Amino acid sequence: MTSIERTAYPRFKRLITAHELHLFFSPTRDELEWAADATDCDEHLLALLLMLKSYRRMGCFPALEDVPEMVVDFVRRAVEPPEGTLPVYRAERTAKHHRGLVRKQAGVTYDQAKARGIVEQSIRKEAAAKNRPADLINIALEKVVEAGLELPGFSTFDKMASKIRTEVNASIRAGIHDRMSPPTGSAV
Repeated sequence: MTSIERTAYPRFKRLITAHELHLFFSPTRDELEWAADATDCDEHLLALLLMLKSYRRMGCFPALEDVPEMVVDFVRRAVEPPEGTLPVYRAERTAKHHRGLVRKQAGVTYDQAKARGIVEQSIRKEAAAKNRPADLINIALEKVVEAGLELPGFSTFDKMASKIRTEVNASIRAGIHDRMSPPTGSAV
């Protein structure tokens, strides 16, 4: 298994600077209005804005519990909900609806089959020349982003890189074996 830290797969950094918070997680007036129009309570407003800002930063949806507390606090201060408001969804249906709203707002398509196809095609193309899974994953990441698609989970990239690399390496070994001439004569 490839370590996610060895790849360009988006994830939250352990330490986020104040500059990064302002640059990537400050909701604009338009975003605040959009989120307020799409939600019916403070918890959903906060959750939707966190999903939007996280998606725009990372290209995928982290679980709300994986969003660093400093990011939650930063967005909470921008929204100014009642004290103690947490970004939660009472129903998965609401979270799914909000992911659809964020995709529309961000102008991306949710087509995991197409994304997985791009991942497989790009890894297969590069696996004959590159053997490090992290390199193969990074190339596939770039291709999925270029296609304007939502990123599959890291485990999808990792499993495909491992499987395809194994297949390509076996094919290379078989090709070498087939080209080897049989031993001639016997050694005394």
